[in-house]
Amino acid sequence: METQKMDLFNERIQRINDAVALKETAKLPVVPMFDGVMYRLFGSSYRDSYYDFRKCGNAVIKFYEQYPVDAQLWLGFISGKANEIAGNTFIDWPGRPGTKISEHSTHQVLERELMYPEEYPELLKDFTGFMQNKYVPRMFSNLKGFTNIKYRPANVLNTAYFMGPLCSSEALEAYKTLTEIAKLDAEAAVVTNEFYGKLADMGIPPFITGISQVPFDILGDYFRGTVGMMEDLFEYSDEIEAVCEMFAEQQIEGLQYFRSAQLPVRRVGFFLHKGMDGFMSPAQYERLYWKPLKKIMNALIDMDVTPYIFTEGKYNTRLEQLTDVPKGKVIYHFEDVDMKQAKKIVGSVACISGNLPSAMLEFGKKEEVVNYCKYLIDTCAPGGGYIFDTSSSLENATKENLDAMFNTLETYR
Repeated sequence: METQKMDLFNERIQRINDAVALKETAKLPVVPMFDGVMYRLFGSSYRDSYYDFRKCGNAVIKFYEQYPVDAQLWLGFISGKANEIAGNTFIDWPGRPGTKISEHSTHQVLERELMYPEEYPELLKDFTGFMQNKYVPRMFSNLKGFTNIKYRPANVLNTAYFMGPLCSSEALEAYKTLTEIAKLDAEAAVVTNEFYGKLADMGIPPFITGISQVPFDILGDYFRGTVGMMEDLFEYSDEIEAVCEMFAEQQIEGLQYFRSAQLPVRRVGFFLHKGMDGFMSPAQYERLYWKPLKKIMNALIDMDVTPYIFTEGKYNTRLEQLTDVPKGKVIYHFEDVDMKQAKKIVGSVACISGNLPSAMLEFGKKEEVVNYCKYLIDTCAPGGGYIFDTSSSLENATKENLDAMFNTLETYR
């Protein structure tokens, strides 16, 4: 990396770190999550992010050349072919054979109940066995060969007896499929890392260097589904608590690489799905959602890692609970909240960001965008502890509105 770009890279990292520490910065930190709009404006699409990585990556580079930011929140490529081979039944994505999803749309979740309520004890008793024998075959139609891989006590060291479940024709076919999946996913990761390197060479650091999840959301998103979780809140609350505790420990274990990894950026993103106002009572939120999330956050903070908490939906009733963290160690992103209240309540403890409506950038007038940007800056920037961001990822923002947003950020203080 050129010296000048290295200096810019480090300057941007420091600007964001100062905002996290609740310091007022000379220049406003800007870190929107652009996603699909980067592809569309420069001749690519979401479909390419699954099937034509370099075309998509080149669009990303062109976008950031025109719209420089203090950090990028681009999450890279996913192999559409690998998901085809696996028979992924949980999502539909642009470019999948037979899909009706537009090439300019992100994937769509086909929410399914992949664990039944009576299976809570099994999940808690033997998580690995449950995932191998039930969860993976249910989610991926071409990996059903893992269903019957179960071990039984062996009286003698006999490979035919002891290793038999591993060597069935169904299991061997599943291994073959898994090998193809692994190769394709590895190719996607290599190209992702290549373009991360190109962005770094431009002086644009990553905003996060890890992703974790809220234990309650893991259970709700991937195992029970939204309807199932709503029912379980009243019928299986103790089981939910036990599973969330297990998931919290698993997440903490998976993040231990921060103890030894030499990274210029030490932040982990959490994208919150089911903690919004109204989904559960304050008591349920505290016990089942916030408590296990906070456990992971505190573990990260102890490793000198900043949690980036991306709240989705309305969060006005949760603000007081969010202040229960060490001062100057957390970033809270808000999609839909009263930012004056967020600045007043949360802003004294943690850095805040978000809230410029994505819909406004797609459907609104230029003047609306300018005025809303000014409102956010006037409301949130004084005193420090603020990073400018939109409410959610951008797919179809107009170029005129993007230009208006960046021009306002550059000239209005």
